[in-house]
Amino acid sequence: MDAPCGHGWLPTPSGQSTRSLFAVSKRRKHGAKNAPRKPKVRDVFVARPFENLPGEGSWVAMRELLPAATAPLKLKPEYTEHVGDRELLVTTVLPLAWPAMNRSDGTVFVALQRQFQSGDVSRDIAASLLAALAGEPGRPVAVPARPGPGLRLQDLLADEPLDMTLHDSFDYWLAADTDTDNPQVAASMERANASIYPTTVLDAAESAYWCATPEQTHVRIVLPEDEDTALNALARLRTDEKLKLVDDSKFAGMFRAHGLLVPVWDLSAATTAAECESPVAEFGKRYAEALADTSELSTAQRRARDGLVGRQLTLR
Repeated sequence: MDAPCGHGWLPTPSGQSTRSLFAVSKRRKHGAKNAPRKPKVRDVFVARPFENLPGEGSWVAMRELLPAATAPLKLKPEYTEHVGDRELLVTTVLPLAWPAMNRSDGTVFVALQRQFQSGDVSRDIAASLLAALAGEPGRPVAVPARPGPGLRLQDLLADEPLDMTLHDSFDYWLAADTDTDNPQVAASMERANASIYPTTVLDAAESAYWCATPEQTHVRIVLPEDEDTALNALARLRTDEKLKLVDDSKFAGMFRAHGLLVPVWDLSAATTAAECESPVAEFGKRYAEALADTSELSTAQRRARDGLVGRQLTLR
């Protein structure tokens, strides 16, 4: 009698019965159980990964707000032997969202805006930097998605603030000897450059930026205080109707970015960066006064605080 369809002894295309295949599968499974297990990498979440780095707000801005920017990096003396005469640069983003790049001329780039991350962004970027330093110019940099425990940016970098440069193109990705007349290179750069919108660093406050996105002109300020402290101060300003930046501006809400708050104001399209300097400076004074008030929030201020919480957007 023919065996019913679907039973384990039906022949396979190779001539081996599925019953014997099941036996092999069981043996493999049993062997896998007895094989030594790889230790799991425990992912630890760090809510404020750039804390204790000089210019914490600039790191947050490059990570979340700015389209194209670079800043030179300097390592602590005990790690400079790995650098030699190579230039180290942190950048907002690299081609294809690479975490790091060894340019053919020896320049080492590490990117803040990337596809994969663990719970500690500082550790991720430090691991990418070390991997790039261990690589060869012009060669791809292999970086683990979750590097596990190890050195962080705070361990590697000298105690110096970021000297940031904003760019209106990604031409800095390319080495001097790159054939920019190559149609593929030219097309790729044109697509990348099209994503950049005008951005200006404002001098009136630390980590304050004017930007003209395709949808709206904004001012964004990365506040250096922890979220709760900053939120209380903003609630006091909101209650006193002192949160507006200029007459025709609108307080749009806040980003929550790596443990810091980033209030955002919508501006008219005609408002220039230069016209924002004085209003941002005045806001800084009002904000400092609100910070200095450590009394309990009033009922109205607590309501204002709750309203502000509802207008927050968490970035990553």
